[in-house]
Amino acid sequence: MIKKGLIICLLTSIFTTSFAGDSTYLKCLATLKDSILSRGEWALKQSPFTVTSFHCTRSAGGKHDFYSEGDYWWPDPNNPDGPYIQRDGMTNPNNFVEDRKALIRFSQIMGALGSAYLLTHKDMYVKQAVTHLKAWFVDTATLMNPSLLYAQAIKGKATGRGTGIIDMIQMMEVAKSVEAMEPSKQMDAHILAKVKQWFTDYLTWVTTHSYGIDERDAKNNHGTCWVMQVAVFAKFTNNLPLIGYCKNRFKTVLLPNQLEKDGSFPLEMKRTKPYGYSLFNLDAMTTICQELSTPEDNLWEYSLPDGRNMKQAVSFMAPFVADKTKWSLKPDVMYWNEWPVAQPFLIFGYQAYHDNQLLQTWTTLNHYPNVEEVIRNLPVGNPLLWMSRE
Repeated sequence: MIKKGLIICLLTSIFTTSFAGDSTYLKCLATLKDSILSRGEWALKQSPFTVTSFHCTRSAGGKHDFYSEGDYWWPDPNNPDGPYIQRDGMTNPNNFVEDRKALIRFSQIMGALGSAYLLTHKDMYVKQAVTHLKAWFVDTATLMNPSLLYAQAIKGKATGRGTGIIDMIQMMEVAKSVEAMEPSKQMDAHILAKVKQWFTDYLTWVTTHSYGIDERDAKNNHGTCWVMQVAVFAKFTNNLPLIGYCKNRFKTVLLPNQLEKDGSFPLEMKRTKPYGYSLFNLDAMTTICQELSTPEDNLWEYSLPDGRNMKQAVSFMAPFVADKTKWSLKPDVMYWNEWPVAQPFLIFGYQAYHDNQLLQTWTTLNHYPNVEEVIRNLPVGNPLLWMSRE
C-alpha cells in the first residue's frame, strides 16, 4: 500500500511540474495541502441543507427567501415591544442568523470540495458538489430564491435592507468552486446551466433593485463588497459588461472615495471595530484586484493621479497584522482577540508584490478559524481557488 506521505509527494511533484512558473500557487499549496485533503474528506460526508430548513416568524418572505436580521440592532430597554435600536459594533446574539449559517456552511463545503478537486482531480468531490448545487439552485423543494429581499431586517423598522446584500459574499466561493470543477465529466451539464442561470438572475436583481443600488452606492466596506461579489459572479457567468463596470468602479469610486494617502481606510477606522473593519475592507479590495486584474489591466498596479494605490493599502495594514501591538487605536469593542487570521490580502499581496514578509505572516496565522464572526467577515476561506495558475 502506498503511504499517505508518498501520495502527497507525488501530488506535489505533479503540481510543481504543471505550475512551475507560479511560485505563489505552489507556496499556497505547500502550506494548505494537508488541510485541503482533510477538509475535503469532511465535505464528502456532509448532507445538504438550505434556507428552507429554517423559518423565522419575523420574516416577511417565504421559505425559499434568505432571511437574516441586522447584527447591531437590539430591543429598546425603554420600549421593549417597539422598534429595535442600534448599538454599533455590538452583535445581538438573539437575532435570527440561521439562514446565514446555512449559507456559510454551503460555502465551506463547496470551497473544501473545489480545493480538494484542484489538488487531486478526483471526481468524487465533484459528484458530492453536484448534490449540494442541486439542493440550493435546482430542486424546487429546497432551492433559494436569487435575491436578498429580506436580509438584515430590523424589527419594527425594515423587512429587509440593501445592507443585507453583504451576506451574499459567502456565495463567492461557491461560484469559484464550480469554476474549478467545470472540467470534470462528473459536473452535470444541466445542473451547471441551472446554477449559472441562478447567478445570472441574481446579478439582474442586485444591479437593478433599489436595495442593490443602495448597497452599490454605500461609501464604506458595503460598497466594496457589492463590487467584489458582482465581479466574481460576472466572471462566473461571463458577463463582460459587468466585469468592465466593476473594474471602472474600483478605479473611479472605491479607491478615490475610500483610500487615504497613508494607505488607510478612514471610513473603517472611525468605526467601533476599526481593526476588524480595516482588515475586512482591505481583504475585499484585494480580492477585487485578484479576481479582475489582467496583464493588460492590472488593478494591483493602478494608481490614482495623486499616487494612491493598493500597494499603499497593503503596506499600511501589513505591519499591524504581523504585530497587532503596533495598532495605535483603541481595541475593537468586540472580537478584538479573534483577529487577525490568515487574511487573504497577505497571500494575494504577496503574489502581486513579491514581498516575502507578507507570505511569512500569512503562513503563520490561522487559516481555518472557527469563530462565526470571523468566518463571515473573511471573504476568502479557500485561497487556492483564487490563485492564478498560468
